[in-house]
Amino acid sequence: MSDLGRTLIGIGLLLVVCGAIVLLLGKTGLPLGRLPGDLTWRGKHTRVYFPLGTSILISVVLSLVFWLLALLRR
Repeated sequence: MSDLGRTLIGIGLLLVVCGAIVLLLGKTGLPLGRLPGDLTWRGKHTRVYFPLGTSILISVVLSLVFWLLALLRR
C-alpha cells in the first residue's frame, strides 16, 4: 500500500505544479483559450465552450517535450 500512497502523492504534486503553471500563464496575457479554432456556442440559457485550438497546441507542445526527454534519456 505504500507504493499506492507514493503514487497518489506524486500525482497530487504534479496537479499542483500544473495548476500553478496555468495560473502563471493566465497572468502573462497569452491567448490560451482564445485561439483560432476554440469553439464557443451561446444559447439563451447555456454556454458551451470547447477549446479545440488550445488543446491541439498543448498536445503538440507536450509531445515535443516528451520526445526531447526520451531523446535525452538515451
